[in-house]
Amino acid sequence: MSESLLVVEGLVKRFPIRAGIFHRQVGEVKAVESVSFDIKSSEIFGLVGESGSGKSTVGKTLLRIYKPTKGTIQFKGRDVTKLTKETLRFFRQQAQMVFQDPKSSLNPRRSIKSTIEESLIVHKVAKNGGARKKIVADRLAMVELSPNYMYKYPSMLSGGQRQRVAIARALALDPSFIVLDEPTSALDVSVQAKVIRLLQRLQAERQMAYLFISHDLSLMRTIASRTAVMYLGRIYELAATEDLFTNPLHPYTKTLISAVPVVSAEERQMKPKKQSYGGEIPSPINPPSGCAFHPRCSLAEQVCAQELPDLAEVLPGHFVRCHIAIDALSAT
Repeated sequence: MSESLLVVEGLVKRFPIRAGIFHRQVGEVKAVESVSFDIKSSEIFGLVGESGSGKSTVGKTLLRIYKPTKGTIQFKGRDVTKLTKETLRFFRQQAQMVFQDPKSSLNPRRSIKSTIEESLIVHKVAKNGGARKKIVADRLAMVELSPNYMYKYPSMLSGGQRQRVAIARALALDPSFIVLDEPTSALDVSVQAKVIRLLQRLQAERQMAYLFISHDLSLMRTIASRTAVMYLGRIYELAATEDLFTNPLHPYTKTLISAVPVVSAEERQMKPKKQSYGGEIPSPINPPSGCAFHPRCSLAEQVCAQELPDLAEVLPGHFVRCHIAIDALSAT
């Protein structure tokens, strides 16, 4: 595979909790804790986990929507965390985001043309209004919408059409990297497949890299080449997507895969046995000690509550953060 386009090392994002008349900090939300991974050029990298695991925060922090608390984000060899508002311009042109809900991410008072051409104006890409109009029409054609849609408003479109407009907006500056934050979860099932096929086609044609964020593991198996599993702000397993499904190592990953619907007896036999007690994900304000998953893990031992395991490469390209899984593989 090609060299890394994006390299994330030790990324931390914490949000302060303030209270009282003087708004003093009384705590913090540990949304992302020491996350490290890389994304190759032209790769679709998946990030999965339950709601509250920190997936979306990772995506927004990578694009500097949120300022990182600690860590580095290398994009094409440059540390994005050290860029100022002025020097961030090159990064903004190369990295874009498609949000989960197109109804809330598109300004209802702006026409589709105005929405897509805004970034062209800010970055001074086109010389005049005619050139911008041509680019807008081209981007709408890329997402399989007629150029006539540029004169419409978001309220006049269906959910799937609005998301296509959001994708066209992300493509306006011809980026090399796009963060897709659950881009199909707000859409009808019948529309989801069409949008996924569109995203796959655009990625193949334009050789872009995606960070694809989702809670849907079955979707990740279809679209991502590698997948990282997040839990309470940390990555607990990372591997080639097919390896993750055929040989999951962390009890949390096995629990997620065991919940994926199947349609045949053969698939049912291949599913791993559920290895958790269930329950809700703990609060990131006061996470459990040791391995954060241990209160929900049926295999947890005393060491799991006391020590946080490292994310270790136990098989080629397969990383896991689990005392039990690491010990079991070391014994073989």
